[in-house]
Amino acid sequence: MTNMPIKTWKSGNISGAMWFNEREIKEGVKVGFKTVTLRRSWKDKQNLWRDETLNIRRQDLPKILTIINEMMKELYLVEKEEDENE
Repeated sequence: MTNMPIKTWKSGNISGAMWFNEREIKEGVKVGFKTVTLRRSWKDKQNLWRDETLNIRRQDLPKILTIINEMMKELYLVEKEEDENE
């Protein structure tokens, strides 16, 4: 049986998927939990499809969003201000 995502998203060459997983924590007791993957796809110089995938746990998402927001501020606000001052 192939594990299929329970939901997917796509924007250009970036995609995301949510997965349902189960783990046995003690004999006969299973717990379910969700994880997500982010994937970036591109064609290389030989025209072959390549991709990078990042597997992320739920508790990591807020940390990732915080870092991405700070990066966006730097790239879109600080650099824009510097460009306007030239």
